[in-house]
Amino acid sequence: MRVWSEFIKGFIKENPTFVLLLGMCPTLGTTTSSINGLSMGLAATAVLVCSNCAISLLKNVIPDKVRIPGFIVVIASFVTVVDLVMQAYRPDLYETLGLFIPLIVVNCIILGRAEAFASKNNVLLSAADGLGIGLGFTMSLTILGSVREILGNGSVFGFQFIPENIDKILLFIMPPGAFIALGFLIAFVNHIKNRKAA
Repeated sequence: MRVWSEFIKGFIKENPTFVLLLGMCPTLGTTTSSINGLSMGLAATAVLVCSNCAISLLKNVIPDKVRIPGFIVVIASFVTVVDLVMQAYRPDLYETLGLFIPLIVVNCIILGRAEAFASKNNVLLSAADGLGIGLGFTMSLTILGSVREILGNGSVFGFQFIPENIDKILLFIMPPGAFIALGFLIAFVNHIKNRKAA
């Protein structure tokens, strides 16, 4: 039962993007389209699950004095694997996401879960936590990317449903559009939470 609660909390209660407001750099930088948001989220999820499991296994081996640098080395190892796999099998996506893949190393969501959760719990709970938080992050990026793509391009996942000759709101596929869309989505999530609390 606890495994399920650790998994599910990342979607709503401790959603990294809409509730905790963590990982804003990739959130705002990569969500120009739904496919970019989904891809970035899945890459971060893979690193989060693998690093949580590894840190949970190594928690008694890594000395306290070098705990954070040790965690960063573990995370960097998995980021390198994801980076190379993406470069080999999805070079087009790799070119689009660019610098944001290596920056997963310093993503505060991943380091925060390693420090706050994986270093204190067993492998199964750490994997559930990583998967839940990662998929919650993926969901957030995909929603934000979809909103921006729909409003800015009239398409979603590359499927054009608003004709090319109809004007779109190009602001939403530019950097300011990321802030505006994210602000409205956070306000919507807070509104839903407040209605449930009332």
